[in-house]
Amino acid sequence: MKNGILRDKVAVITGGSRGLGLAIAQTYAGAGAKVVIASRTSRTVDQAVDSLRANGYQVEGFVCDVSDMQQIEALAQHAIQTFGKIDIWVNNAGLSAPYGPTVHIPSMDFLKVINTNIIGTYNGSAVAMRYFLTQNRGKLINLLGRGDNGSIALQNAYSSSKVWVRNFTKTLAAEYKHSGVDIFGFNPGLVRTDMLSNVSAVKGYEKRMNPLRYVAMLWGNEADVPAGKALWLASSATDGKSGLMVTVLTMQMMISRLIGLPFRKLLNRSTELLDLNVVSVESAVTGD
Repeated sequence: MKNGILRDKVAVITGGSRGLGLAIAQTYAGAGAKVVIASRTSRTVDQAVDSLRANGYQVEGFVCDVSDMQQIEALAQHAIQTFGKIDIWVNNAGLSAPYGPTVHIPSMDFLKVINTNIIGTYNGSAVAMRYFLTQNRGKLINLLGRGDNGSIALQNAYSSSKVWVRNFTKTLAAEYKHSGVDIFGFNPGLVRTDMLSNVSAVKGYEKRMNPLRYVAMLWGNEADVPAGKALWLASSATDGKSGLMVTVLTMQMMISRLIGLPFRKLLNRSTELLDLNVVSVESAVTGD
């Protein structure tokens, strides 16, 4: 246990059944927290809960679609009924649309990103904040991502959603500055999970994704790295620091990784390219 720095705390993590969400859940539980993980698929929720309980952690699972406010409210009620309270809420659930020009992407795929990344973050934030404000304390952590500071061509759905999350989170922090609730934006950087390695692209744009294999090799992290930063955000170390926008992949880290690449090879450390699996999606533009 990491010094029990989250002892007696209760954390809710959306998108918590795999990838970064699961890593955060494991890190929080390892630091003493009781954790409720939520995801849309019951099978992955059950598997994640079983794996965490096998380590002796106090964990509950809840099947939930974050785009549905009623389901988010039910998630909060489940956490309170199970563990008596909520201290930390992490809006981690997120999706990415197929890589390609905006109108070439099937509308359904584009809107799934909006519903999960934007509506889901709003729903989770609103429910968590209404509870936190009644107790004058709590930690709300909203996940940012690539493009949160500006536009990224061929990734409009995802990058625009993260710009929205950043602005929404900063505004929320300003509005409730003196509430006792700490509100943070958290960009985990490139994380080596299924979301990064299993992607889709509009037909004809698949090869343009090849550079990601090299970028991930240079600057990608295993999920436990950003999970450790998420633990710091959830801890008492950030009390009273509401409004922080924290990024794991800083410019300093990017430069040091680039400079250190030859030494990693000399020391026989991992320089493997990302194993990228790209699924082709038909263009929504007729005759393209």
